[in-house]
This record gives sequence, structure tokens and C-alpha cells, in this order.
Amino acid sequence: MLRVHFTGLDLARLRLAGDPDALWETVLSLHRLRDKQGESIFGDWRSETRTRLNGETRLLAPLVPSRGYFPDFLTPPEGVLGLESGMQALRATPADRVHQELGRLAGARTLPAWIRSLAEGDARAFGKLIGALHAYHQAAIEPYWPHIQAQIEADRAVRGRALLDGGADALLSSLPPMMRWRAPVLECDYPVDRDLHLNGRGLLLLPSFFCRRTPVAFQNPELTPVLVYPARHMSESAPAVTHAPRSLGKLVGHTRSAVLGSIGGGCTTSELARRVGVSAASASQHAGVLREAGLVLTLRNGSAVMHTLTPLGAALLRGGHRGTQLCPKERDRSMRTQSPIPERSTPATMLHSPGG
Repeated sequence: MLRVHFTGLDLARLRLAGDPDALWETVLSLHRLRDKQGESIFGDWRSETRTRLNGETRLLAPLVPSRGYFPDFLTPPEGVLGLESGMQALRATPADRVHQELGRLAGARTLPAWIRSLAEGDARAFGKLIGALHAYHQAAIEPYWPHIQAQIEADRAVRGRALLDGGADALLSSLPPMMRWRAPVLECDYPVDRDLHLNGRGLLLLPSFFCRRTPVAFQNPELTPVLVYPARHMSESAPAVTHAPRSLGKLVGHTRSAVLGSIGGGCTTSELARRVGVSAASASQHAGVLREAGLVLTLRNGSAVMHTLTPLGAALLRGGHRGTQLCPKERDRSMRTQSPIPERSTPATMLHSPGG
């Protein structure tokens, strides 16, 4: 079990990442590629990805074992800014840190020659690592990035609503069931027994599409605290809910119905466009029409705008029944019907059964 110890200052400094992290998703997807769990979710993704690989998995496997420790320097915080920013930070890792972390990896297994050269500061070995990560990301992550972003945004909407309704306590209590908030300690299922004391540094919560079963934290407790956790996928929502009546599409139009259903707990115009599969201009236009009808509320925050449902919009969406809500799985189905994502961009299983 991992026990994360909070102080009052840590609760005040609790943050939720704004975007998926390109390098965390890359590294964690290596685990999903090699395990056999979640076949209904990741099966097609595995098959499609393997056809595009050219030995990158075999090269990276000793660096990122199927279980246990992998070096912290592979996932610098700049990865949340995108792959190139993450790679630049990776290149800038101090040589002594690379040597130390790879030494810990070598203590558990025999490493190939190129990784031993990497530990000794060989520039060519570092270039080999960067090239392999780039190629693997292009094959396994890049074609599916819009869908990964949409899933992370949906998870953020759930956490953000909890934060607005009940503060940090509610946010921590809303995390997946393998994470249990027992103030002032967050208890997490974990491969080893460990305590992480934040000591006023705060914590960045990072939802991840490819993280499954247990959260992940840096091995080095001196690094800025990050807790990567399995994102809540649309099909993992509460059961036994009512979806929007079929007549809603006839009333407001199928695309506008999908827009209304995709706003959920709140989203920006760009997020809405990705969820529905339309341009930002089209998403903004549809949201404007729904706003004029009193179904959507739009708030401006700097250069961005946030769309949320009004009580009337939520009631219309759930067919006027009290105590019910739109089933995210049904909403996802509506989105696929109106704005399907091309098969080359997103694997069928990640669309039809986004969970695990």
C-alpha cells in the first residue's frame, strides 16, 4: 500500500493536471502492450500498434519492465506540455541522475550493452533512447491522441465538479476505488508498502488513459510529488441511469443533441469540439444556439470559455425525469453515430468499450 500524507498546506496546493502527459502515456502504454488484461478494451489497439512497430518494444523493454521500477527520468514534468517539451527535458537530465537511476534498475536485472552505455553518459546511447521513444510514441500514442485527450477531459470534469462542490476533500474522495481518502492520508493500492510525506509541497494528480489497476508515483521522494492514477472512462460511470429521449435529436438536431450531451460537467469549446468530432467554430456555433435557448451557460475565463448545462438543459437531456442523468456510455454512442472517428485514428475497442 502507498500512503500519501497531507498537511493543510498540501491540501491547499493540490492540483489536477490540465492535459494528458505524453511521456507518462507512452511509458505506461508499454505495460498495456505486453500484458493480456483488458483485451476487450485494448485488444484492437495492441493489434494495430504492433503492425506499426519496428523493434522499439524490444529495445525499450529492459528499460521499462512489465512490473516494478522504471527510471523516474523517463517521465519529466514537461511531458504534460507535449511530446517535444518532454523530450527536451529528457535530453537535459543530469548525467549523474541517469547513472543513479539506471544503477537501481541494474540491481534487479542484467541490462543490455546500450543501456549500460547510457548509464555511463554515452551521447549515442541517449540518442538511441530518444529515437526509440519517438518512434514508439508515433506508433502507439499519436494516432489515438484525440481519444486519449477526450477521456482525460471527461475524467477532469468529474474531478472538477467534485472540487467545486466539496473542495479538496471531495476531490480526493472522488478518486477511483483503489485510492481511499482517510484524512489526512490517501491510501492507494500499490505493489510495495510505502509512505510518501508531501511536507507542504502539494501534489499533482495526473489522470492517465493507460494507467490501470494501481496508481504510480516517482520512486524518488525528493522529486516534485506526482500521483498518476487510472482515468475514469465513460463506461465506468454509475449504472442504472436514464439517457436522453430519442426525440431530442429530432427536436434540436442530431449534432446539436450530441453537443448538449457532450458538455457533461463542463468543458471548453476546444474540448467540446474534440468530444463531438466537429471544428471549434462549429462547436462554438452550436453552443451559442443552445445558450440562447437557455440550455447552456457559458462563462469566460481569460481567453477560454467554459460551457456548462443549465438546470433546463440537464432536465431536457434526461427526458424530464427527476433524479436521473445522461448515461455517459449512451452519450458516447450518440457521439459516434453522428461524428464517427476514422478507424485509422482510433481503435474500435477504445471507442466501444472505453474502460477497464
